[in-house]
Amino acid sequence: MKNEHIRLIFGLKLKQLRQEKGLSLQSLSSLSGISQSYLNEIEKGKKYPKTDKINALAKALDTDYDKLVSLQVSKKLEPIAKLLRSNLLTEIPFDFFGVDVAQILEIFSSAPAKLSAFINAIFEIGKNYSLSVEKFYFAALRSYQEMHQNYFPEIEDYADNFIKEFIPEKKETLNESELATLLMNQYGIGISYFDEEDQPVVANMRSIFRPESKILMINKRISSDQRAFTIAKELGFQYMNLTERPFTSSSIEVKSFEQVLNNFKASYFAGAILIQRDLIIKSIESWFKQTKWNPSTLNEMAERFHATPETLFHRISNVLPKYFGIDKFLFMRFDALPGSQKYFLTKEMHLTKRLGPQENKEDHYCRRWVSIGLLDHLSSKQQAGKYEKPIVDAQYSHLVNRKEEFFVLAMARPLNIMRQLNISVSLGFEVDQNLKSKVKFLSDSSIEHQEVNQTCERCGIFDCKERVAAPTILQKQRQQEEINKVLESLK
Repeated sequence: MKNEHIRLIFGLKLKQLRQEKGLSLQSLSSLSGISQSYLNEIEKGKKYPKTDKINALAKALDTDYDKLVSLQVSKKLEPIAKLLRSNLLTEIPFDFFGVDVAQILEIFSSAPAKLSAFINAIFEIGKNYSLSVEKFYFAALRSYQEMHQNYFPEIEDYADNFIKEFIPEKKETLNESELATLLMNQYGIGISYFDEEDQPVVANMRSIFRPESKILMINKRISSDQRAFTIAKELGFQYMNLTERPFTSSSIEVKSFEQVLNNFKASYFAGAILIQRDLIIKSIESWFKQTKWNPSTLNEMAERFHATPETLFHRISNVLPKYFGIDKFLFMRFDALPGSQKYFLTKEMHLTKRLGPQENKEDHYCRRWVSIGLLDHLSSKQQAGKYEKPIVDAQYSHLVNRKEEFFVLAMARPLNIMRQLNISVSLGFEVDQNLKSKVKFLSDSSIEHQEVNQTCERCGIFDCKERVAAPTILQKQRQQEEINKVLESLK
């Protein structure tokens, strides 16, 4: 346990004992010979007294020295002690959100009984909903991205410097082979390839980095653009000297928020060197000037930059707020097995406010979103043996409950590394005058308009042919509203 937490536990115990004895700070000061201001500092967890002062306090409170200094606490304080022993206060990245941990500790010391009950409730909620520290880290990262509108100038600067050093002028991007040569020449890191025959246990991983032998192992099954991204990401770790990091592409054990953050930074760097900022800005400007919606434009952009749809969409989302003034959008990734009717929202980001579906393993996502419709379309193409390249589509999505409208772009493709998994990625923009003035093809009448909702359980479109579950949550809400109206009329 950290020293500041030990100080806090001592202070909380001292305050509880003093109050149980019915003593004020002034009274305890008189009995112990310790100044009132110093006692106040001790109780707030800011100071830890020396042995002679602890003896004086134990005598004044008629308790044992060992009992006072012990980290064992009463039942009332146990939830706070449990929180401190868990080191959650040091694991949560408070500084990223401008929160001073010392202020939190001071709040604990001012109302320990109420906070104990609150913290105990938080732990119970965590157990009931299977919340883990890892999930919290990823949720914190999403919030961090949203706070900064998913644009990070310091990483852009690293990418710019890398491009100036290693990418010849007027060359749009480095291919997989050129990136691999750079990784070897600059950092002495070689590449080896594996598949399910070589390494069956880790066959679903995209890559594994072995720092001792300086080898980056890459799965043979992934596509060339995925390999390029994997190598570019490793270059990011090395170029930015990010030492606290994961060594596998799939998270096995998350040890700290810094590890999660650095993994994001390396991924952001990879996208920034594969899709150079000036080039993507020019591509978007040209795209937005088109008066007709053309699905092939997105595939052409992905092919030009040798990027996956996910990398392309993330890179577009990086530059839209700063360079186009478009900051009301969401990013979503859905996964599904071919032919399955089960869809999983595995990645999400919402700028400005929560716009569309959020991760929910219990409810059934609305099948009307183009993101999910494309997965069904992809599955049909695969069954017919007609899949060739990512499928692209767009939709005006009218969110019924929120009375809001979004323009949603989506791309779907198989995930090469796992032959039995398809993914779709989406960018959804809240439609307002700002968006209409900048994106000319929004007026194209060929774009489908569709009423959507977040999940079937919350949806009031009762004649929906795509519905797969009853609107149970909506019905409970409406029932409660009726009860409230009756109760209001009885007053």
